[in-house]
Amino acid sequence: MDYDVIVIGGGAAGLTAGIYLSRAKVKTLILNEGTIGGQMVLTHEIANYPGVENVSGYELSNIMKKQAKSFGCEIKANLRVTNLQLQDEIKSVEVNSKDVYTANAVIIATGGKSRTLGVPGENIFKGKGISYCATCDGDFFQDKEIIVVGGGNSALEEAVSLTKYASKVTIVHQFDHFQAVEHAILEAQNNPKIDFIMESTISHFYGDEKLHEVDIKNLTTGEITPKEIDGVFVFIGYVPNTEKLKDTIRLNSFGEIIVNQNYETNIKGVFAAGDSIQKKYRQITTAVADGTIAALNVIEYVNIQKKELTEV
Repeated sequence: MDYDVIVIGGGAAGLTAGIYLSRAKVKTLILNEGTIGGQMVLTHEIANYPGVENVSGYELSNIMKKQAKSFGCEIKANLRVTNLQLQDEIKSVEVNSKDVYTANAVIIATGGKSRTLGVPGENIFKGKGISYCATCDGDFFQDKEIIVVGGGNSALEEAVSLTKYASKVTIVHQFDHFQAVEHAILEAQNNPKIDFIMESTISHFYGDEKLHEVDIKNLTTGEITPKEIDGVFVFIGYVPNTEKLKDTIRLNSFGEIIVNQNYETNIKGVFAAGDSIQKKYRQITTAVADGTIAALNVIEYVNIQKKELTEV
């Protein structure tokens, strides 16, 4: 057996679990399919993390990564999980179709990915005018006119951050009201660079080598209005990264992992935390809390397993 615990996912929940587990002298491996930090890395500015006045998602994820490593947590990133064997007492995770790691317990913290509009032209112009990450692509639109699609906290906060680059930001939202906290709504409404088109969505993207124009459809009247634009940022939520788990772990109708109060799944020794689980609120702080509670329960589980082995 290689490790006491394998954490699948290196976002806020996974890194927090790694910190707590390793600090408790539990031999831990974090496996992450992309860049360490998950969705946290995509956030340009975090101003509501307790005890930290202002920090970028990239900076915060690096701090968490450094903390986890300082306690002895091993971290492997930019890989592909190709097989999971979770039903047995000793769990195994295959990576890149060759390397296999085993552990007493697994924490699934795979997070989510940006939801797409799923309309004509979107796949063609991804990275060519369409973006899902203000931090990654904001500076490409210096003095340009852009659209932000969405009406939640992320959409409004990122729209405000994008005004540092863009000459004008138009928020397009499908409802007549926003699903964001009052502070975020007021900040966007009071920004002179931001306009609003409500009860509408983008129904088509057009361009040649790059995006140049969109169709904006009014969802009440059905009227379609073409609009020339330099770029579009889409912030309409996420879908959980649980595709590989659907035949193994119990999921709800949204593909979210169902856990109990101890963050245990339906499989003994398999826990889950963060944005991939069934819950109402998704913030960095809630992911950190999930990772903490899951780790503490896993520490207890692993210690009981070790005790039982020594008594046999």
